[in-house]
Amino acid sequence: LPCAQDARTPPSPLSFPPPVTSEQIEHLHRRFKQLSQDQLTIRKENFDSIPDLEFNPIRGKIVHAFFDKRNLRQESDGLADEINFEDFLTIMSYFRPIEMNMDEEQLDRFRKEKLKFLFHMYDSDHDGKITLQEYRNVVEELLSGNPHLEKESARSIADGAMMEAASICVGQMGPDQVYEGITFEDFLKMWQGIDIETKMHVRFLNVDTIAHCY
Repeated sequence: LPCAQDARTPPSPLSFPPPVTSEQIEHLHRRFKQLSQDQLTIRKENFDSIPDLEFNPIRGKIVHAFFDKRNLRQESDGLADEINFEDFLTIMSYFRPIEMNMDEEQLDRFRKEKLKFLFHMYDSDHDGKITLQEYRNVVEELLSGNPHLEKESARSIADGAMMEAASICVGQMGPDQVYEGITFEDFLKMWQGIDIETKMHVRFLNVDTIAHCY
């Protein structure tokens, strides 16, 4: 296991999914060493050294996602205090680019994995649902990073996104049902037709760049 190895020695790629090549793993391992300062694990404060994240409006949510045990495929709830290189690869696998030889079933699974990662970023209380207000807040946070968009305009767009989400989710309910929040199945419908496969990826070959979540 990588956590038992010296941080200077990349693990064998054989234990990881085929879409992550040995060359990509070597580049990611160099990035891991930079972030961890040659330690065996990374903690949240290590992400403070990433310039690309400094002014990201949802920086906290992105960092949080790296330690979310749901994304680490360990447990259904909670946060890890630190992650090792194997954990780091697991998280980065959500950002890997699409492979040209994927069939329809693989593409569907690939898409759902990426959207599940995003769903967890919205679902901050880990209850398996996103309230409409939580959805509105994240959209507004994302738009707040646009210097050309006034605050009131960002809020109006976020309100519109919330209402659109409501029309998709609440519209499917019966008159006697109580709305409890956006489920993952609803989330999939909301993102239908949006090219998440190419928008959410990492540039593996650039050691100076960490994951960009669009």
